[in-house]
Amino acid sequence: MINFRRSTAVLLGLLATTALAGPAPARADEEPAPEPPRVELVLDVSGSMRAADIDGRTRISVAQQAFNEVVDALPEETQLGIRVLGATYRGKDKKVGCQDTQQIVPVGPVDRSAAKAAVATLRPTGFTPVGLALRSAAQDLGSGATTRRIVLITDGEDTCAPPDPCEVARELAAQGTSLVVDTLGLAPDEKVRRQLLCIANATGGTYTAAQSAEELTDRIKQLVERAGDTHTRAPTVVGGTNACDSAPLLAPGVYADREAFSEHRYYRVPIRPGQELRASVSIALDRAVNRDYGVLLRATAADGRELVRGADAGSGRADVLSAGLRWSATADDEDAAETEESAAPVVEPTTVCLVVSNSFAPRPGTAATPGMPVELTIDVVAAAPAPDGPDLGRGWVLLALLTVVGLITGLLAGLLTRWWVATWREN
Repeated sequence: MINFRRSTAVLLGLLATTALAGPAPARADEEPAPEPPRVELVLDVSGSMRAADIDGRTRISVAQQAFNEVVDALPEETQLGIRVLGATYRGKDKKVGCQDTQQIVPVGPVDRSAAKAAVATLRPTGFTPVGLALRSAAQDLGSGATTRRIVLITDGEDTCAPPDPCEVARELAAQGTSLVVDTLGLAPDEKVRRQLLCIANATGGTYTAAQSAEELTDRIKQLVERAGDTHTRAPTVVGGTNACDSAPLLAPGVYADREAFSEHRYYRVPIRPGQELRASVSIALDRAVNRDYGVLLRATAADGRELVRGADAGSGRADVLSAGLRWSATADDEDAAETEESAAPVVEPTTVCLVVSNSFAPRPGTAATPGMPVELTIDVVAAAPAPDGPDLGRGWVLLALLTVVGLITGLLAGLLTRWWVATWREN
């Protein structure tokens, strides 16, 4: 009985201690598993895919072979879907043909045999509703915290706008759905290239012109594999402001935003003594703009004083402009020291303001909204000051030192010359 009472008392004591201490911290292995990579391949099956101009084969047969090889090599953890456009309607009614897009393989773990069988039955048929297919593919992939990827393979520009595929891409990017569209062109056509480049730039994707079956297969495999590498590192969507005081406070990381034409957008980064700020910004030209443009990234103190800047400029041939900068709180600020006597005391900032500016101007008819896609990368590391160099002094001290060195150099040169002349005469 005594032992029973002692055991009961010990048990009650343990329960009381646990209640006072609160619940135990959650274990790392209890965290939810990360989402798998999700990719959808969107294939153009319109009538133009009958053309036999890729290694002597039709475009559709090359695409089917590429799809089969991609499905066979698909990583186990990747969830894949396949959507087609222009694959079923054989008539001439454009209104009906421009609704012709279907998902033939749902996004999820892939049944390889079923996926290849579905692709093998495709025959070039109808119109090219690229914009509608992109919007539907985004719905197929759903939403989530990680990046989804669409790989669009087509040989022609959209024949059904509206919706315009570039506008659809901007619309999807503006929703902050972490959606990337990569495009592959199967025809050497300048209009197609511009449209596919516009779609890719609007969402942070890539454009590739595939001129052979091998190029197409290799590129699709690369993009599917890239989905596994990048889907967990989607940029954080942030909204910059028009003034430093109200700007969002950012930690090291990668951020996505939108900036209007000729806008100044502010962000804040806290910097401690002994730390160095490293920042870069990229702005994609996802629509037609006038020639001669630039992007400027500045770091300023809280009082508006500029600390450092980085810039890039273009003249119509660049698709992305990028600029970067580095600044540490231990860097000498000679300009501030020279103006300290005539101006109010400068307070060293603990928070640095980053200002992203651009000098883009839209061409007539170009949509101004949403703003252009901006990617901002921020890192804060330990400062690495440059090694100290010899101090030669300033003012009269430096002048005297240079005078002495000059006299000694002249004297030595004269003595050597006299010795050489004397030796030459004797010989």
